[in-house]
Amino acid sequence: MSERATPIETLSPPTFETLLRTVEEMNTPDGFKAELIRGKIVVSPWSKLRYYRPMRALREQLQAHAPEGHVADTAPFLFQFPAANRAYGPDLYVTDESAFDEEGRHADGTALSLVAESTSLSTKDVDWQEKLDVYGGVVPIYLVVDMQEREITRFSDPSPHGYRSRTTVSFGEPLHVPHPIECDIDTTGF
Repeated sequence: MSERATPIETLSPPTFETLLRTVEEMNTPDGFKAELIRGKIVVSPWSKLRYYRPMRALREQLQAHAPEGHVADTAPFLFQFPAANRAYGPDLYVTDESAFDEEGRHADGTALSLVAESTSLSTKDVDWQEKLDVYGGVVPIYLVVDMQEREITRFSDPSPHGYRSRTTVSFGEPLHVPHPIECDIDTTGF
């Protein structure tokens, strides 16, 4: 498979539930994930090896400050946002563990307290535009770890019109993450 995200076109617009079922039944190659982006199934590669250390450092710091009953992880689960007809597999997330009590394979996006995406050339526009719009109405905190610009941006205070707060720092500078996490992220190792 190529490094670029690949949309799968269909003849008639399928329902959100049909697309979710199709993603569930897909035999996605090792190293790739399938998401519902802009009403299409998109298969894209997992992050490059050099992204491992920054994302691990971020996960460890977030887990230490996660609200009680929440977990920080990078496991390949889809979180669904039915109102937007979207389902994403975030690079890193902090969510209420009760999201995994349900049957099925797609967790409720409203259980998320934080999402972090590390940008790549193939997904950068989706991370900065589409996911920003969808997460901005539901998820309390969205972090964009921009590997190309060597910056991390925190979006917080979601509303029906998107996030109301944005802060960007260069790698090496601390980034404050507000409630419900409430900590300063050390980005020196990023």
